[in-house]
Amino acid sequence: MFARSCPVSGNAGGHCPAGSIVGSRPNSRIGPRGCAFSGYCQPGDVRAAFDIPKEVDVETWLRMRERKSINEILYQNIPSAQEVSRMKDIDQLNAQEHDLLAVALGAPARQVMIRAEEIGPATGWKDGYLTVEHGFCPPDYNESPGALANSPGRIWSDLCERIPGCVARGRVRESIVALPALDGTEDVIPDKALWAAVVALGMLCSIYRYEEKNDGNEGVTVSPKRYRPNCDMGDDLGEELVGIPRNIALPYWQISRRLGRAVPHLTFFDQSSFNMKLKDPTSTFPYVGRFENMEMRWPVFGERTEMAFQKGCAATSASFQHGPDAIASCQEHVMNRNVEGLLRELIRLKEILERMPNAFHTINTNPSSGENYVPGHQWVRWGKFSAPLSKRCPASSGLQFPPFLVMDAFLGRKKYDSFLGAEGLHLRAWLPSNVRAFIAAIEYHYRIPEFVKQSGDPRLIGVLDGIVEAYTGERGFMGTHRYKVYGILEIASKTGRTETNGLSGSSDPNGKPWEETHKQFSEAMKERLEPYRGDIVVEPNEMRGTFEECRYKSRVLGRSFVDTDPNRSITRVTLDLQNTGITFQPGDRLAVMPLNTWAECAKVAAALGLGEFLDYEVALDGPWRRFAQHIGTVSRCPAASHLTVKDILRRGHLAPITKELALKVHDMLRASSSTVIKVLATDEWPVRGSLGDLLQAAVTDTDPHIWDKAFDLTGDFSWLGDLIPVEVPRTYSISSYSDELLPLTADLTVSRAEYKLCSTFAGEADINCAGIGSGFLNPFIDSTDEVIEDEEDILIGVSRPLNFQLPIDRAAPCAYFAGGSGIAPFRSFWQARFASQTNAAGRDILCLGVQSREKFCYEDELREYVEAGLMEVHLAFSRDSRGLVYDQSGNLVEKQMPPRYIDALIVEQGAIISELVMSKKQGGLGGYLYVCGSVAVFDSVMNGIRRAIYNHFSATIETSDMIVNRAFAERRFMLDVFMTPKPLPCNLPTIPLSQLARHTGHRPESRMWIGVHGNVYDVTDFTPMHPGGTLIIKSNAGVDCSRAFDNLAHTNNPEVSSLLTKYFVGPLTPKPEFHGCQELSGLYDLWAGYLRTTVETLVAHQFEMYEIMGARDDGDGTSGAFLRGSENVWSREHLVNLGLGVRMFYDYQSRLLQGGFSALFGPKLQELVLKLSFVLADSSSTGANVRLPDVLGTIARAKTSPEALAISQEVAVVGQYICSGSSHARFAERGIFSYASKSVELDISLLEDIREEACHGMDAFDSIAAMDANADSHHRLAVLATFLMQTLARMAKRLEVFYAKLARHKVHQPELEHNPARSRWDLVRRKIRDGSFFILTQETVIGAVPAYVAAHNKGGSIDFDSVLGRIQADITNAGRPVPSPVPQTLNAMHLARANTRPMETYEDHTARRAMTNFLDANKRAIRRLSKMSPTKLTLEQLQAAVEQQRQEINRPPTPPASDGSSRRSSSLERLIASQNLHVRQRTNSRPITRPPTPPLDGTAAMNIMMNRLNVRSRSRASLIPVPRPPSSVTETGVGGRMESGSRSMSMRSMPPGSERGQSSVRLSTNSLRTLKLGGDRVLPVKIAPTF
Repeated sequence: MFARSCPVSGNAGGHCPAGSIVGSRPNSRIGPRGCAFSGYCQPGDVRAAFDIPKEVDVETWLRMRERKSINEILYQNIPSAQEVSRMKDIDQLNAQEHDLLAVALGAPARQVMIRAEEIGPATGWKDGYLTVEHGFCPPDYNESPGALANSPGRIWSDLCERIPGCVARGRVRESIVALPALDGTEDVIPDKALWAAVVALGMLCSIYRYEEKNDGNEGVTVSPKRYRPNCDMGDDLGEELVGIPRNIALPYWQISRRLGRAVPHLTFFDQSSFNMKLKDPTSTFPYVGRFENMEMRWPVFGERTEMAFQKGCAATSASFQHGPDAIASCQEHVMNRNVEGLLRELIRLKEILERMPNAFHTINTNPSSGENYVPGHQWVRWGKFSAPLSKRCPASSGLQFPPFLVMDAFLGRKKYDSFLGAEGLHLRAWLPSNVRAFIAAIEYHYRIPEFVKQSGDPRLIGVLDGIVEAYTGERGFMGTHRYKVYGILEIASKTGRTETNGLSGSSDPNGKPWEETHKQFSEAMKERLEPYRGDIVVEPNEMRGTFEECRYKSRVLGRSFVDTDPNRSITRVTLDLQNTGITFQPGDRLAVMPLNTWAECAKVAAALGLGEFLDYEVALDGPWRRFAQHIGTVSRCPAASHLTVKDILRRGHLAPITKELALKVHDMLRASSSTVIKVLATDEWPVRGSLGDLLQAAVTDTDPHIWDKAFDLTGDFSWLGDLIPVEVPRTYSISSYSDELLPLTADLTVSRAEYKLCSTFAGEADINCAGIGSGFLNPFIDSTDEVIEDEEDILIGVSRPLNFQLPIDRAAPCAYFAGGSGIAPFRSFWQARFASQTNAAGRDILCLGVQSREKFCYEDELREYVEAGLMEVHLAFSRDSRGLVYDQSGNLVEKQMPPRYIDALIVEQGAIISELVMSKKQGGLGGYLYVCGSVAVFDSVMNGIRRAIYNHFSATIETSDMIVNRAFAERRFMLDVFMTPKPLPCNLPTIPLSQLARHTGHRPESRMWIGVHGNVYDVTDFTPMHPGGTLIIKSNAGVDCSRAFDNLAHTNNPEVSSLLTKYFVGPLTPKPEFHGCQELSGLYDLWAGYLRTTVETLVAHQFEMYEIMGARDDGDGTSGAFLRGSENVWSREHLVNLGLGVRMFYDYQSRLLQGGFSALFGPKLQELVLKLSFVLADSSSTGANVRLPDVLGTIARAKTSPEALAISQEVAVVGQYICSGSSHARFAERGIFSYASKSVELDISLLEDIREEACHGMDAFDSIAAMDANADSHHRLAVLATFLMQTLARMAKRLEVFYAKLARHKVHQPELEHNPARSRWDLVRRKIRDGSFFILTQETVIGAVPAYVAAHNKGGSIDFDSVLGRIQADITNAGRPVPSPVPQTLNAMHLARANTRPMETYEDHTARRAMTNFLDANKRAIRRLSKMSPTKLTLEQLQAAVEQQRQEINRPPTPPASDGSSRRSSSLERLIASQNLHVRQRTNSRPITRPPTPPLDGTAAMNIMMNRLNVRSRSRASLIPVPRPPSSVTETGVGGRMESGSRSMSMRSMPPGSERGQSSVRLSTNSLRTLKLGGDRVLPVKIAPTF
């Protein structure tokens, strides 16, 4: 909202009357309390501003001046006399009594706030914080802690201040036990200190419980010792306080009851919002609780991660500070039927919600972001600490923050069926009373959405829709929250940390933990959207970048020249926003659904013969049906959800030609068009042309009968929707700024994307074409679409990029870098900055690169700003020597200079630009830098900035990169890189999976690759700039991350797509065909999955490995190498940090040893051993007597060897240091550091070796695939299985060597300590005390009894029965994979999750399930190969066997010939067969000429255009119903089965209903040569296995 739109400021000439009050700050953006201007408050004289009499209370006067009589409100629209005379029941003219009562008493939400403000200060806000000015935040953050400090409860707050040091020293429980007993009654603790007391005591109880569970005995241990305090416990106060010392349990129980908490529990806002203190309470714009304006009062661990996370959560909640007042005002206006007032408050609420994502982004996952950095693997330490105290008390969850539940009630959420929905309702019942009363007031009384719907006002409807998107939309707060949580949880789960209090800790075997959490967030989002969008059948991330985001209708009002280019390559397009309710801010983007030109529609219609059917309805399905329903919803006419042929042509994707589109035409024409075949043989995609061009060429070389069957004109035209997909919107930056309440127009600066038509269609001609989006908005001047009046509305939508917005501080300096039309968003930037004169200290610098003087956009406007001294403009012309130079006098001066690019311009201005890039901590200006343009412009700008910093401040280019990366991490460097169509070559060498897996980038100077949808990209240079942080990319390095890419909605993001083209390496090698051998195909999938596991394990372990190694990174971005940690975890205040560093290493190494690298050497490897052993036994002439490498035995012996026992003892010693505190650890500091460093070095070396072995195995599949197709499949399978078994044996041997190497190192190394003599004497004393000095035969426990290993079998080979026995024993011990029982309550579910490791559980469950299915599917073959005596059959089993045999005898056999001949003919075979048909030649080929200017009617224009195009021939056969082509069942028949003889097996477990043994011959469409080679192959007919 803007000052001119305010009813008070508007009457005062657009200025707030409080702005000129004596005593108020100059240039202040503050106004009177209660002002509709968002964020206003008034510390000055309000009486003078509004002429309020001195004897009248200000609050009463402001409230009364808006009051009207009841009749004025309820009877202002009484019907006329004629209308009344026609009414049968005139009683309905009278107002309802509940309306009368509500008007008399006031809006319920406002009354709740008034009551809270009146009672709260006197009662210590025990009902919860709720005020007009501060919302749900404390009015004074220091009031309650100050009252606690002035009471006997000071002992609790003093200990909270010491807790981080106590945690580091391992003295938490001793310190808590030493506290004196103190009651929490009213005579001891005053009401004003209640909130501080409940926070302090809750944190003390939680940290005590945390230390009790993590005392150094939870991992590897020898003779565990427990700390047993000599004090009374609070066991009689409830299960929450069992085991908690009574000196804190009793007062916590008492104070909780005084605050209305039936059971003691620690909430999320206790730890964050109510545990903060303000740096400057007077800094209130836009809200006081900003991240940079807060400090954590009582941290628990004292680490940067904890403080950044808690501050970020508190800042997110505080950003909703003015939300309750806006909502209460909305309810008041609904009650008063005040549409204009409601409109103002809804816009105010929308602005508040649009701030929340930025507040949440203060939680930064980039290591260079300084105090904002929150790494995922450290974040979940807070989850352990904040676990619920019992199964019945509510968990600490983000859903406890009031903004979530308040907005759900405000928007009228109906469904709470999802897990998070049920959890929200559960937590809502435990909120403070004032918050619950406020929620109930807006949920049950005067519902705003219902009033908006009944009003029918398009402005209200549009603004409310904007509120829905701002809160729960994909680009709103909930979408932002979902994606950030996804990244953090993926890191947390992959590092083995699962102790979180929400669904993120679940170990659902059906999916990975972070994906399950993502799914639950999606379900909750769909429940919130359901009242406005109906039932949503797709996931929210699939809606991003589609027509679903365009929810408004608009029209093009005009196009204007912005430069002197006669071709108008860049134009300003003005769109109509009247009555849409759209609001926007500088940097916002407009998504536009373009319409295809009439000329392109005419090409398609002429070729398909649709000229007479343009107004016919099309049978819709899939995306087109959703699009039709979307059109009906946007038009507010859901019943009219149908589309015609013309609609499909205008709104479908016609250009460019994608591979999918070409293949559709190829299949529909039965491979009979040589033109389509030529297009498919291209060396790059997409092809420069349109569907109309393709059909115009294909119609002349395709048999008419085939054409008529493919494009049937006698049916419902359903094939048209299948052929043409729905077009996707194009996104353009808004290049205008408006200070109106609701802008009437929006300007776009559009550059026409031009390309040359492909020679396949253009021949020798040179034909220019325009992109679909830019060609629609900025057509060629002589184009027919320039003069045709468009009667159709276009769909638009507004989106706000979170990483491209002006700084809150308008005085901050800004630099804009643009190329060509990239100037578009900066026009809105400078207009907004100059609309107010409050930015006198700010500096605005524009660096613009264009081709020539004629293409210099907005020159006149920029000259005005330059001459006024408001802006600096520097220009670079790449193809023009007529330069413009900004001189010190503030003018643009003509000057001849050689052409140059923008990077040279940046180097020229390097001094000031370098100052802007450098942060204030580095001595720079800490400016904000924005880049907008194509990928080429982005590259040029980055090169120039790096060179500028190198020339002026840094000694090396590497240091320049670190300075730039720091600016990105601090979110001061922002990008808006728009899509530039760049075809990717498809003739490059493919990259095998093994090569991708070797590029994980975890070593210095190594590269980082990722695989996305069949392509490989080198993202090493992009990782520091990634808005989502570096860890999420690093966690997906070396693997195909397409699934995560889709979940994060990157697939539909044109900005991401354009950036990926810059880092393209080559296509990923597809899965080999293996000449139809299903066994090899199954082994390939299994080994590829294992390779992915090795890579993910390596990448995941490195996050903690390098922090444990003790490297330090103070967040200055100077590390560069990945071997640097984020923080020094080993010391705190020059003392050993037992609570962080030592405990981190102990937990990490315990998981490693107890699990035995379960991800690598657990069920997944057992599955490989089982299936490879089966292959070798099945292919050997000796059968069950074949000798196999004892892989599983080697692993078992390594895990239970003396070396492993020695390692366990050393790790147990580290755990005892945690248990005993710093009294003993101080004598072994350097020994612990050294042992940890050497341990993790060996860990990562082992993981690298395992990955390399897996890569060798992956390469073996390529060698097998390259063998002759006529080679015996049994021989190939046996050779491969032998090699892979040897590879697995080497892996097992490497594990054995790892234990042997690590066992050589010890924790006790007195020679390394500061005082070696004291270290030795401390060891002797401990040995004497525990008795081990005299008795050296202590029993060692590592969690499992070592298995007996026969001496003759050690290191030797075993038979198949031994392998089978080990596998069956593991499955039996683990139990059959059955769904675990679901806890009955949400709290029980929270606690249950803390005891599982979701990633390992998911992997183990999947592997065991696969092994079980394999054993079940091959029972007969295993029984034949096994030497074990068969079990006795029962009578029932014998009868069942006889009956099955009888059925098999009576079943008619299937002839092998018919079985093979009925398989589906491939696309290549149809193509070859079509070469024998008569192909019609093009005899009257003529070039397509541009038709004359058609009349203003679009349909008539298409008819004229079609007269000069290749028109479909209309034979008599095409006018009568034509039999449908054979269905897939008829063509395929039974399906050719690929058998391997009597010794074949099913290598993959088949899901129910799937066909086993189908031919896996897959004809690639990447190369026509490949297709032809595959089509000539004759496949043998084989018999299906019977087991």
